[in-house]
Amino acid sequence: MNALGDAQLARMHADPGMVAAVDQHAAVLRDAIPLDRETLGDYLLGFLDELRHRGWIFSGDETGAPALRLTAVCWLARELDLLEDGHPA
Repeated sequence: MNALGDAQLARMHADPGMVAAVDQHAAVLRDAIPLDRETLGDYLLGFLDELRHRGWIFSGDETGAPALRLTAVCWLARELDLLEDGHPA
């Protein structure tokens, strides 16, 4: 999360289109799973496992669906104060 989250969250401040896209991914997550620390963490691990299985590597394309979904997880974790010791996403 650190490698992708910090940079992606910073980009959101300057890109309203990215904010909208991340919000859409966050809405899907809100509808699909309970947004508590354990469940969101389990979702993240499963999502990353699937990305690895498919051979996905973050190439710097912050607009791709996997990067936007990961950004949504980071954003939700930060907004819901689910991060340990206040560490950044």
